[in-house]
Amino acid sequence: MDEPLVELSHIDKSFPGVQALDDVGFELRAGEVMALLGENGAGKSTLMKVLAGVYERDGGEIRVFGKTVDVMTPKIAQELGVAMIHQELNMCTQLSVAENIFLGREIIANGILAEREMRKHSVEVLKRLDIDIDPDTIVGSLSVSKQQMIEIAKALSVNAKVLIMDEPTSALTAKEIDELFGVIHKLRSEGCGIIYISHRLEELQHIVDRITIMRDGRFIASMNFADTTMDQIIAHMVGREIKEKFPHVKCELGKKIFEVRNLNAGKMVKDIGFELHEGEIVGIAGLMGAGRTEITRAIFGADPRESGKILLDGREISILCPADAIRAGIVLVTEDRKKYGLCTRLSIRENIALPNLDLLCDAGVVNRGREGEMVKRTVENLSVKLTGPEMIAGNLSGGNQQKVVVGKWLARSSRVVIFDEPTRGIDVAAKVEIYNLMNALKKNGIGVIFVSSEMPEIMGMADRIIVVCDGRITGEFKSVEATQEKILEYAMKFEAKSA
Repeated sequence: MDEPLVELSHIDKSFPGVQALDDVGFELRAGEVMALLGENGAGKSTLMKVLAGVYERDGGEIRVFGKTVDVMTPKIAQELGVAMIHQELNMCTQLSVAENIFLGREIIANGILAEREMRKHSVEVLKRLDIDIDPDTIVGSLSVSKQQMIEIAKALSVNAKVLIMDEPTSALTAKEIDELFGVIHKLRSEGCGIIYISHRLEELQHIVDRITIMRDGRFIASMNFADTTMDQIIAHMVGREIKEKFPHVKCELGKKIFEVRNLNAGKMVKDIGFELHEGEIVGIAGLMGAGRTEITRAIFGADPRESGKILLDGREISILCPADAIRAGIVLVTEDRKKYGLCTRLSIRENIALPNLDLLCDAGVVNRGREGEMVKRTVENLSVKLTGPEMIAGNLSGGNQQKVVVGKWLARSSRVVIFDEPTRGIDVAAKVEIYNLMNALKKNGIGVIFVSSEMPEIMGMADRIIVVCDGRITGEFKSVEATQEKILEYAMKFEAKSA
């Protein structure tokens, strides 16, 4: 594990108004897993995109297998054996597994696509990873975890020796994560160097050899994982000690403000019923595919409900679409912020103003002064890191994008705020900011519904926990009574699903 595969020295990269990378150094050796850590906006993904040829560096040196690379492009990176699996998978879902593996470098024989040969090579590379998938399977029919395996197979099919994984487990179940870790161990044993970007620090102990930490676009430290502690890693990442991982606050329970009765919607929302009080955080736990997101969408009016009642302050309200929910004071911070929560090509100002035009318009014209105050207040309250309100939302880091999604709803006087996986893909410090935000809502008498796949944060932040399995509520208890074993027991209580 001594041979350096990659050496980056004095790397600089700027975007308009932002110094994304400032004199950064990085090294990866053969046969090791290197965790690249830092807060959102620290420059991790930017550095890796420079290595993968997606971004052109402004300064510095790239050496791969000991040779200096003057110009790095995605094609050159691929030829050198550098492959990057992005957080948002780049798959052609209408094509087969084999077609995706050979996309852009199809085998042609006598002017005809050599499908049989491509299929044969696909079988070989999938077998190398111990992946049992038919190469003729349409990729869109596969789970996210299987699609991720196809991305890895694609990288290995071009003999990649450097594999960059950006938040690879953010949408995987525990079983799928174990399968991914098995593949990582296998690749490491074959001499592949793996760069692993993740905010799930608890995963590191299972796969990581060394860690490199960045902050504000700069290199901070590099060390053996075995020689450090989690508290030290977090302190390096955020530049300060985070004393409380889950800053739960106790509030006196107020009156019942929200109730769901016998809610049914599609196949994954079956006879759901629960209450929510002022100043209370109710957590919804369950395994991937249990129906948690579907419940929030049915409440919000994003999916049509078949039956059931929704009550606010003791009165039944009609929610046929999200606009009805918003007017009533019920808002949803969606699980997939880029697909449902953010217009990535619009500015931060436009994203915050868009769902609040009813509050900002006078006779059909946007009051710019009122809009500016709303945007300024939102940005300051949530400490959004930006160059200005006209900055395009898609250029923000993941954590700051999440803050904008949350902020646009908090700009209005909402009674119930639903958070669906609000900390997915964001760093430790940004998570604490989201937790503090939930606490602030709670103190102001607002009811909070909090969906999460991470049991420690559900137990750490919720006052009461509802467990869902296969679209039904299978358990409910106060957080002080909860243990991970108890939540998991109810999350797997499939016998309770039958009517």
